[in-house]
Amino acid sequence: MDVSQFDFSLPEELIAQTPLTQRDASKLLVLDPETGETRHRAFPEVLETLDEGDALVINDTRVMPARLFGQKEETGGKAELLLLKQTDGDSWEVLAKPARRIKPGTILTFGDGRLKAECTDILEHGGRQVTFHYDGIFYEVLDQLGEMPLPPYIQETLGDRERYQTVFSKHVGSAAAPTAGLHFTEELLDQAKLKGVQLCQVTLHVGLGTFRPVEAETVEEHTMHAEFYQMSAETAALLNETKRKGKRIIAVGTTSLRTLETIARENDGRFTSSSGWTDIFIYPGYTFTGIDALLTNFHLPKSSLLMLVSALAGRENILRAYEEAIQKKYRFFSFGDAMLIMEGSRKLWQQ
Repeated sequence: MDVSQFDFSLPEELIAQTPLTQRDASKLLVLDPETGETRHRAFPEVLETLDEGDALVINDTRVMPARLFGQKEETGGKAELLLLKQTDGDSWEVLAKPARRIKPGTILTFGDGRLKAECTDILEHGGRQVTFHYDGIFYEVLDQLGEMPLPPYIQETLGDRERYQTVFSKHVGSAAAPTAGLHFTEELLDQAKLKGVQLCQVTLHVGLGTFRPVEAETVEEHTMHAEFYQMSAETAALLNETKRKGKRIIAVGTTSLRTLETIARENDGRFTSSSGWTDIFIYPGYTFTGIDALLTNFHLPKSSLLMLVSALAGRENILRAYEEAIQKKYRFFSFGDAMLIMEGSRKLWQQ
């Protein structure tokens, strides 16, 4: 399958540069994957699609302030690191700038030497392996010295870095936010609970590879980067009970979906307490076993995430819906508006 089939043109002014003042003030495009029919709503109306006993699955990962600005210890030259993945203790995979000048043995310093990173290896994808040296607790030092790793298409400065965290973020480890969850407020989640909706938490620490355009010419040639996931026994039991009762599992974001599908496909459609690394790549032709619906944002052209939503709703349906969203001036990408992919039978489809 040619990657060019997942391309589309997006006016630059529709790339959301800042979050809205209110988290839940976004638009919501509802897409029926069976018919391709769409409806346009305000995000809080997502609650009208949820029934008692349904499970809403959220990713409780928390974004690290993973971008560090410092200098080379030997020369004083400027250097930048973007933390990707902890590999062992204080050893991390990172992206480095300027990469060609950061070789094994190079030492970088941050915050007047409070944090140091020694390059130990050059990785296949062009990144670097580094070992950090510091006093105290690493994540506390990182929180003081690091900056939020906003995607490159966002040029504006983020005034409040909590706006790149979901209100349910808990476990630190992501290099990017699970952006579909950014639309929820505590009040919306409380209202969902009052309706009898089960809120289920999973963890997937988001890596940057998930969001990059696919560079291969064909979809089948692309290789996903692995990301760490975890599901508790409590969540697994709730989800299995949801299935047993014939209720729906709605994934909040592609990261939650990838976690659910990773576990379900390894357990004949059931869920179990587990953790590990997933490099699941979902594209048209994939058979879903773990979810019934998906709440997501609008994704980059030729990205693995656009292929994922096309697998769920059909490539032509997705591209038509995206064109409709462009015509109606929806905001795209991380700080943009939302899309709900769900078979239409409820109130939103009767209006």
